[in-house]
Amino acid sequence: MASAMLSILLLTSCSYSSNSSQPVVTNSPTAESTPSPTTSATPVPSSESDPITLQVSSMSLEEKIGQMLLVGIDGTVLDDQAKKMITEDKVGGIILYKNNIQNLKGMVSLVNSMKESNSGNPAPLFMSIDQEGGKVSRMPKEYASFPSNGKVGTRNDANAAEMMGKLLAREVISAGFNMNFAPVLDINSNPDNPVIGDRSFGNSAELVSTLGIAEMKGIESEGVVPVVKHFPGHGDTSVDSHLDLPIVKKTASELAELEWLPFQAAIKEGTDAVMVAHILFPKLDADKPASLSSKIIGQLLRGDMKYQGLVITDDLTMGAIMKNYDLATAAVDTVNAGSDILLIAHGYDNEKRVIESLLDHVKKGKIQETRIDESVYRILALKAKYNLSDEPVPVPDLTELNKDIKSWKLSIEK
Repeated sequence: MASAMLSILLLTSCSYSSNSSQPVVTNSPTAESTPSPTTSATPVPSSESDPITLQVSSMSLEEKIGQMLLVGIDGTVLDDQAKKMITEDKVGGIILYKNNIQNLKGMVSLVNSMKESNSGNPAPLFMSIDQEGGKVSRMPKEYASFPSNGKVGTRNDANAAEMMGKLLAREVISAGFNMNFAPVLDINSNPDNPVIGDRSFGNSAELVSTLGIAEMKGIESEGVVPVVKHFPGHGDTSVDSHLDLPIVKKTASELAELEWLPFQAAIKEGTDAVMVAHILFPKLDADKPASLSSKIIGQLLRGDMKYQGLVITDDLTMGAIMKNYDLATAAVDTVNAGSDILLIAHGYDNEKRVIESLLDHVKKGKIQETRIDESVYRILALKAKYNLSDEPVPVPDLTELNKDIKSWKLSIEK
């Protein structure tokens, strides 16, 4: 049902651009807060003939909030809690990590079982993964390995970066994924950074912009949704946001001269999705990290930079949030700030807390339902643009793909 509905949306709501095979859709840490809702740059079209608008209007509030969650699961098989998140909470997407993946056959089986469980839900799942290359590689050993972005950056070759994007996309799509949290657009400007390092293409804005956009285009050209990260820039932090909250004391003008440049380039090139980081920028917002901030998401990213695509939070169960903010309140803050998808990578209980908090705040009028509708429209439009499907995939023969990856690696090591 979901796949058929989005096929109709694809045909009736999207048009094709001349340079793409894809269709285009024209502070108290623990106290409950009630921020003013942020109006996004892309309101939901009011035309009664727009099929995505019609689908949004036909969905229950619970279904709409479900679409805004992208969740992680425990283990390597579909357990009862994972199945409930899909069949009962109707989450819009899943992310798999290294601990969910043992081998090729098991991974494909897990992906297919999640897609099967989504049958009858409003839209196909975003099946996502962090597959950057280098130390952030989630795919099993049957796949040939990728070097880090930093290694590719030493070549300063946009064609090589674009081919990397194509190969990464071929890799993840072969196993049934349709969204990759890559490329990294952070600039490696702080040698003491514990979390970025060679995940970045290098230490200059020009290099990161050129190679990052090339990789992004390579990924999307193969039919996989690329998610650029970590806005407004994680390259100058000295704290790992997985563990605690980084603080960057740069002014807006300082950030505009370096960190923001790759993201602005990606926006200019039509990036479909941006991940926002858990970093406190006190010169921009003294109270909330970027991922919860209406000043950074609503005013800066959507307003000043005129970004109209999906905004996805970094994992809200990371230490940066869980040690410093109440999760239920953080979920409300990020939605009112303008985020479309909330990443809840760990804990069924955390997922339930977020859903209950969002439902409660909408019913009490502390989140406007029109704010929810804006996000769900963007989500469904992107799923239609990429013609996503819950169709199962066979266990792939990796002979040709691995040969191409190894050949490409040799070309950049010369």
